[in-house]
Amino acid sequence: MYDICSIGHITHDRIVTPERTVNMSGGTSFYMAEGISHLPRKVSFQLVTKVGDDQLREVERIKAGGVDTVCYHSRRTVVFENSYGTDSNNRTQRVLATADAFTLDDIRPLDAKVFHLGSLLADDFPPEVVEALASKGRVSIDVQGYLRKVVGERVIAVDFKDKDRILACTDILKLNEHEMFTIDGDNDARAVARHLAASGVSEVVITLGSYGSLIYAGGRYHEIPAYRPECVVDTTGCGDTFSTGYLYCRALGADAGDAGRYAAAMCTLKIEHSGPFDKTEDDILKVIRERE
Repeated sequence: MYDICSIGHITHDRIVTPERTVNMSGGTSFYMAEGISHLPRKVSFQLVTKVGDDQLREVERIKAGGVDTVCYHSRRTVVFENSYGTDSNNRTQRVLATADAFTLDDIRPLDAKVFHLGSLLADDFPPEVVEALASKGRVSIDVQGYLRKVVGERVIAVDFKDKDRILACTDILKLNEHEMFTIDGDNDARAVARHLAASGVSEVVITLGSYGSLIYAGGRYHEIPAYRPECVVDTTGCGDTFSTGYLYCRALGADAGDAGRYAAAMCTLKIEHSGPFDKTEDDILKVIRERE
């Protein structure tokens, strides 16, 4: 049994910023696998993904880096284009290709204490898959994909389909300041956290961009600072990096506040370059000590 099993598509991403355009792999599962591989090996981790033939080389590279990996075949790989303006908190997206959804057969052999579902599009994880995983262990969900509908190549915000059914199976829910309004119609993070907790979610994790983050767990709010980056290069994957640090620390027994600060420091280091987190735990602890 693994401590954490991250399930999601590895994507091909095109990152467009005012300074440059970068082509690279992406997706929640990619950022989590890369990030956790740079942390002390105190937590057992498994990556489960589904890609087209064009991304098999990337999967093999991740395996060669020591990450236990299960890869299912998809007819296509997800292709995202993320464009950022001068405000790094805002982005526009296009989806140029989609991958096959995860199925009950895909998740049947999996065994973990926590399953983190990195949803990218609304159909990635049907409710019956979430329910089956909840019968095996705790379910952690990044809600972003459930709130995305593809029209042509554009991504538009939509209501959470099967919301009540899925939230009833969710122990940890990660969302950002834009997603909390879509899911709840409220701009008050504390109110949204309470509402989601009333739906059965044990831990609500709301990232607020450069304003920090809010975690509601065990009936208590934890205000997490946004540590100051030396420069802002690319925010793609920051939410996934936060989930990586948070779940890693929680698996080690840290409380929600300490886990949130660790995760926020990881995000600060990730923002300073394109690509996934690639520093060390010493670097994380230094950010917490020196940049609050």
